[in-house]
Amino acid sequence: MSLLVLNILLAVGWCALFADFTLLNLAIGFVMGFAALWVAGPLFGGTGYFGRVVRLVSLGVYFLYELVVSSLQVVWDVITPVHKSRPGIIAVPLDIDEPVEIAVLANLISLTPGTLSLDVSPDKKFLYVHGMFVEDPDSLRRDIKAGMERKVMEAMR
Repeated sequence: MSLLVLNILLAVGWCALFADFTLLNLAIGFVMGFAALWVAGPLFGGTGYFGRVVRLVSLGVYFLYELVVSSLQVVWDVITPVHKSRPGIIAVPLDIDEPVEIAVLANLISLTPGTLSLDVSPDKKFLYVHGMFVEDPDSLRRDIKAGMERKVMEAMR
């Protein structure tokens, strides 16, 4: 049995123990199960499960931070009389090459206010992104590569 399945079973068991099947209680149960499995880690031998979960959580926290910052930037631009938006389309060279990784990156970019993934080149070397604030195309390219793409690569590999 994989550690993910075992962790989910522990989370469901946690909810059953308290007879409270809410999303919050399930999340608490997952964290408690993760901690219990981490303590018992030597029994399972070498596994990448614990590192992968930490990297996925790191990606989630990074995405939520970007979501809040970009939302505030877009809201500020909409409610103030002086608009600072400079829309543009850029081609972001991709270091990732797996279709799932590219799909996750494109969707995370599209979910962030002010940016939208438009297309992937046929050779999967470039992701075309529309940005609401493209004063410096190279800066936006660097931000995507050093931020979102790096986090996706770390979490998915």
